[in-house]
Amino acid sequence: MSAVRYMLDKEHVRLRRKPGESTLYILGELSGHNVVLAGLPGSQGKGAAAAVAKDMARTFPSIELRLMVGIGGGVPSKTNDIRLGDVVVSMPDGQHGGVVQYDLGKSTEEGFVMKGFLWPPPEILRSAVGIMRSDHRIFKNKIPEFLLTMFQKSDDLRISYQRPPAESDELFESGYRHIHNQATCGQCNKIKVVQRTPREPIPKIHYGLIASGDQVMRSATNAAEIDGRVVGDIMCFEMEAAGITTEYSCIAIRGISDYADSHKNDAWQHYAAAAAAGCAKELLSYVDPPEPSIATAALGQHGSDSSTGTHGLVAQHIFRGQGVQSSGSGNFSVGNDLNISSG
Repeated sequence: MSAVRYMLDKEHVRLRRKPGESTLYILGELSGHNVVLAGLPGSQGKGAAAAVAKDMARTFPSIELRLMVGIGGGVPSKTNDIRLGDVVVSMPDGQHGGVVQYDLGKSTEEGFVMKGFLWPPPEILRSAVGIMRSDHRIFKNKIPEFLLTMFQKSDDLRISYQRPPAESDELFESGYRHIHNQATCGQCNKIKVVQRTPREPIPKIHYGLIASGDQVMRSATNAAEIDGRVVGDIMCFEMEAAGITTEYSCIAIRGISDYADSHKNDAWQHYAAAAAAGCAKELLSYVDPPEPSIATAALGQHGSDSSTGTHGLVAQHIFRGQGVQSSGSGNFSVGNDLNISSG
């Protein structure tokens, strides 16, 4: 959530909490859109994400666009050269809409059969992704540029979210497991590291299927088994997106912080979160914000409320524009034509 928060172009005064509401929100502007961020209440998984999404839908009933942004475990393959710090954006592939709930199904004599329906991303975001992908065939993505802007806000952000050394990005052969009780891969057999062509230290954005479930994926063998059940290539594993896409159309954006195997690599988590936040910011720049509303004009006319130190509209608990939702693991959603009134 902090990675998204410090990507904001401007942060607004917070709304007063409604009686009985347990979710708190951060309001701001991102790529010309008014957005709302919310964090998970100290837990993770589909259930927690779904609860926050429903809270936000009640508080901000006009939200139309949702982005789920955070970190995940990448699944490199011969066709997908996924590295730590890269970003995966959920997009339809095969018979799936972008997010696959891999633990929803039933066991049969033929094996595990997945079932259930998850919403694909909104059409406007799919269209925006198409144009952004086309642009990136010629121009580099803007994630490094947005990271530099964020780093200028404080030394603490620069230290926390800077890119780890390239040599710490190690992909081990799928059959080789991490040495038990070792906090790092320092004792792992480096002969088992997959040799890959060096790449420019700029996050690459991949587009395809993201697998979502309640269990942390820490086995390359299990990941390959799940991938074999899916029509289309799984590029990433995470734990929250299915909780939202069962109810709402949503696009998931995940920074790759490990390889979904036993060789856990926490060193890349902060950078991966920031890369995902930067990708979300660039994607939103392809979606035109709504025309200024009457409330926006009123805000420009009346300015700040001198008695409260806040903008007049915020003081009246009215917020118009667009909104975004964020979970504690770094996820968020965006909405159009927001009109929220809290008495």
